[in-house]
Amino acid sequence: MKQSKIGQRKTTQREAISAVIRQAEGPLTVEEISERASKLVASLGLATVYRTVKLLLESNEISIVSIPHSHDRYEASDLAHHHHFRCRNCRLVFDLPGCILPIPDGTSLPGGYKVEAHEVTLIGTCPECNGG
Repeated sequence: MKQSKIGQRKTTQREAISAVIRQAEGPLTVEEISERASKLVASLGLATVYRTVKLLLESNEISIVSIPHSHDRYEASDLAHHHHFRCRNCRLVFDLPGCILPIPDGTSLPGGYKVEAHEVTLIGTCPECNGG
């Protein structure tokens, strides 16, 4: 039987949930994960998704993404630095490639602030909602 990084056995449900998170174009809520993974494993319950997300967090396979005015979302933890875009219409959240703020870690800002890291979420309408 296959073992995960934290000693838990790999199940069809766990593999489907992990695949859904890895293949997403942006971070997903538990409900979005459940909806997508249920298409791969019909008997998947929401409680199983919550338990699996907790296990994947504990094993550092995924990380939490906090988006303003949204539930916590989850994405693979091994992604390169990037930012997010939240659509006001469809409420989907997308990964934006690269970094739009060229502020290196360690930068000192006026007033004595020292940058250790940054996260950016842009809000607007996605191409699909814009009609193209």
